[in-house]
Amino acid sequence: MDPTLRFSNRAENYVKYRPRYPQDVIETLRLECELSSSSLIADIGSGTGALTELFLQNGNPVFAVEPNRAMRDAAERLLGEYPGFRSIAGRAEDTSLPDHSVDFIVVGQAFHWFHVRDARLEFLRILRLPGWAMVVWNEREFQTTPFLIAYDQLLQRYAPEYARERHKSIYDSALDDFFGPGGFTEKTFSCHQQLDFAGVKGRMLSSSYTPEPDHPNHEPMMAELSKIYKAHQVNDRVTFDYITRLYYGRLRN
Repeated sequence: MDPTLRFSNRAENYVKYRPRYPQDVIETLRLECELSSSSLIADIGSGTGALTELFLQNGNPVFAVEPNRAMRDAAERLLGEYPGFRSIAGRAEDTSLPDHSVDFIVVGQAFHWFHVRDARLEFLRILRLPGWAMVVWNEREFQTTPFLIAYDQLLQRYAPEYARERHKSIYDSALDDFFGPGGFTEKTFSCHQQLDFAGVKGRMLSSSYTPEPDHPNHEPMMAELSKIYKAHQVNDRVTFDYITRLYYGRLRN
């Protein structure tokens, strides 16, 4: 399946139930990369706009570049009132932005879908010096609580594509290729998300590897998810723990 189409049926759950990015991302770029409210941002693979909104709230003008129509429509609906928001139908390898037109490239949760070498060439084309780029994602903890252990085991049993989507193994070598000479700096932050059962179900269904309703694994997976939730909820909530992984550096030829 074309990866740019994978989230067409998941946009609404993505908007409602994916975790947001912490303010630490903005503070780090201010301190380390001279980000200001006037810096022009290109958010590549911007999806429904979670990372875009963080920069819009900082006062930045943002080109939100997203190939998936449903995700782009959701972002336009949510963020259209921000004067600095510009929605672009494009992809990492062909953004359609002019040469040397942006100060920062930022990527949230989408990096593993890119053809890294082609995307890197495109980013070098559209970036102004000094050429800052940032990759960030929220990585769900797998082993910190009994609920998260059971949730992860459920995905392993019922979601055939889940093993391939474990981000860290994908990123380890790709980040070296992407940032190239000079490398990158890594920072991590902790964040949390408390959800009721509707939220847990929506959070699961927002992931591209989760079987959809027409898949034979869908109904038994949802039934077992309900049992896991009931076993671990406290005051009708469970907690998802995340590590926010932030990588930043200058892109060089």
